[in-house]
Amino acid sequence: MTATIMAIPRHAVTDTAAEAIHVQDLHKKFGALHVLKGVSLSARDGDVVAIIGGSGSGKSTLLRCINCLENPTSGVIRVNGEEIRLKPDGNGSTLPADRKQIERVRSRLGMVFQSFNLWTHMTLIENVIEVPVHVLGVKREMAIIEAEKLLARVGLLEKRHVYPAFLSGGQQQRGAIARALAVQPRVMLFDEPTSSLDPELIGEVLGVIGDLAREGRTMILVTHEMKFAREVATRVVFLHEGRVEEEGSPDAIFGSPKSERLQQFIRRVG
Repeated sequence: MTATIMAIPRHAVTDTAAEAIHVQDLHKKFGALHVLKGVSLSARDGDVVAIIGGSGSGKSTLLRCINCLENPTSGVIRVNGEEIRLKPDGNGSTLPADRKQIERVRSRLGMVFQSFNLWTHMTLIENVIEVPVHVLGVKREMAIIEAEKLLARVGLLEKRHVYPAFLSGGQQQRGAIARALAVQPRVMLFDEPTSSLDPELIGEVLGVIGDLAREGRTMILVTHEMKFAREVATRVVFLHEGRVEEEGSPDAIFGSPKSERLQQFIRRVG
């Protein structure tokens, strides 16, 4: 079941907009498994970049490299114009050269995972204020005020004192979005945010993401919801076996795909 989303006017993102994310010739190996094979992409302020592709194409690995949860084997990643400094690890891959830089870079990114990843021993509002208070140094009173605004924004203010175990999957994922927004990120990263949800709960999460797109929020979205990607994205990237097979506007990708692999993929998922 795919939710019906209001048509979202796409922002006129131009080459003059500041570049929020830049990935160039990114490779990632896990032992003998070569997952990313020279991926390049960028997102400018106001972009909503939808990444699509089959299972095992490297979509989630790409997001995890951008958010410094995985170290690339080689390549360049820049966040807000700052290149992530890497050093060889002695085993053919890399390690962060500056841990403080990684913390700073992550503070500019909000990540929402396939699984909800809320801390189960904390109430919803405690989840949302945890990083602002204990990592960013925001005063608890101010963090609570902002957290309540965010929870109201995702329709969960009345659930703020509830523990995750007593929330539905859709509520937990909306709470995870509020938690990601609490760091005031430059870019939101979504890794198939509806894949763990029952069909009847998908719409409420897509609705929140659609609202963020309407606001002009910069996002990179890995998704298997093709109709939603076509409606919210400013650009779509199709990954196949670790490479960018094709990219372009949603109308071009879904309306007139050029490569045979993309044509097959759209027929299969459509």
